Amino acid sequence: MSQGPRSGLTAVSSALLAMSRHLEVRDVLKTIVASARELLDAQYAALGVPDDHGGFAQFVVDGVDEERWKAIGPLPRQHGILAAMLHEAKAERLADVRKDPRFEGWPSAHPEMSDFLGLPIRDGDEVIGALFLANKLCPGGVNPPRSGPTGGCGFTEDDEELLAILAQHAAIALTNARLYERSRELTIAEERSRLAHELHDAVSQKLFSLRLTAQAATTLVDRDPARAKGELQQVAALAAEATDELRAAVVELRPAALDEDGLVATLRTQVQVLDRAHSARVSFTAHGVRALPAAQEEAFLRVAQEALHNALRHSGAEHVEVTLHKRGPDTVLRVVDDGGGFDPTTVRRAGRHLGLVSMRDRAGGVGGSLTVQSAPGEGTTIEMEAPGG
Repeated sequence: MSQGPRSGLTAVSSALLAMSRHLEVRDVLKTIVASARELLDAQYAALGVPDDHGGFAQFVVDGVDEERWKAIGPLPRQHGILAAMLHEAKAERLADVRKDPRFEGWPSAHPEMSDFLGLPIRDGDEVIGALFLANKLCPGGVNPPRSGPTGGCGFTEDDEELLAILAQHAAIALTNARLYERSRELTIAEERSRLAHELHDAVSQKLFSLRLTAQAATTLVDRDPARAKGELQQVAALAAEATDELRAAVVELRPAALDEDGLVATLRTQVQVLDRAHSARVSFTAHGVRALPAAQEEAFLRVAQEALHNALRHSGAEHVEVTLHKRGPDTVLRVVDDGGGFDPTTVRRAGRHLGLVSMRDRAGGVGGSLTVQSAPGEGTTIEMEAPGG
């Protein structure tokens, strides 16, 4: 295998480490595509994950700007060369893809491609994706027109060998990411199921008793006011017991790490995990914050988690900064991202709250406040302030 600057051992090692760094499937796909394009000096790279209906469940590209990608239109179907890679599970290396009898054309906005290299990504006997490159860049930056006889410099056997190595490790990284997401989904489902059972056993019976007692009180109001009063007192007692049971169930969901490590260490650990799992850079700093009452610590943690979820899932941010610091007698949490931002008033009118209602409730529940500063294209800052620390 040639030892060019991009195909050397260091470059390959860096690409493999980058793939293993991520846990989210989408981030793994983007890293695979970017690594392949860089390692093999290609103008374009793409990776498609097939669905069960002749299309692609996910399709990631590198080398095509967002404006052109939108203009291209719907995701491709499994036809032509893509179908060959997925169904025949073999490499495809072509001097000019446009001259292949299986070529079926492109949308009008699609970039011009000629030389082509594609490989299936396999997990055992299952094809879980198709990775392909187009338009090999010539050494020295001199590239012939793509309409030429060979469409460019062309991919070599060494390129195919290198892409095969990358595809093998991509299969491992993608499979691990899928397993991680499934395990997380199972954990959430199990926790919901457990809580549902506990709430049913501990609370629903009391609520049923409360309803029967209230009905009894209703029938006694006119003919026996004294007994009706007693029944209503029982209603109040049952309601208080049900409230206590609900609080106990919620307290049980308090993260164990808070009790063991405290808020600062727990936040730092969670931010480190998110930084490894996402393409965005996530950082955390704390200044002068001491231990807080349990309720405050949990509220700060939950608000931070919700704000981070929004920033990493919805904003398209490249950087997210979490800080925890003192402001007079209060503790202040700030989560700042450089993402797309939003209009908070529009979000409220549309009935989508991005967790803002929950965050405000948590802040208010511990005597604190929550402020949100955001505008389209200007990122978002979420700040929670509460007494203590």
